[in-house]
Amino acid sequence: MKNFPNLKKPSHLLATFFGIGLMPLAPGTWASLATLLLFFIFIFFQLSIVFFLIILICLIFLSIISSELASKNLAEKDHKAIVIDEVTGAWLSFTFIPILGLYDFSLAQWEKGSYLTAILLVALFRFFDILKPHPISFIDKKFKSGTGIVLDDLLAGIFAGLTLLGGNFFINFL
Repeated sequence: MKNFPNLKKPSHLLATFFGIGLMPLAPGTWASLATLLLFFIFIFFQLSIVFFLIILICLIFLSIISSELASKNLAEKDHKAIVIDEVTGAWLSFTFIPILGLYDFSLAQWEKGSYLTAILLVALFRFFDILKPHPISFIDKKFKSGTGIVLDDLLAGIFAGLTLLGGNFFINFL
């Protein structure tokens, strides 16, 4: 499709995360940084973990649907301009922040260490998203639907969270 992306189409607008996927040089990294900024705003306003999880669920569904629709007529299904999957994967990695003890469930507040942790999670997410160790590479190669486009990034987000969780267990730097 020569007219990809057409930002007048809602699926293309969402798939490119409102045009961020059109940024030069590493659009996935730009999308991850935009997600980090959105999460910083989320922490600043002390929004609840319930709202965070609602956003995550909505992001997963919107990512799959918009990726499927946007890549429908493309030869390269996971086009570099489709970055909503990076947004979703990075957002999923942030679910490990409460597990690391940086969210006070009794007071419903994010701790100041959440900012540094979010930066580390995005860096680890990008590492795994670019490196694509198994099974991320398997998903990336075998599944070329909207679900496949998003699933490899969700796995990269899980890998990032587990890596930070494991590293913190042994070193205890957070």
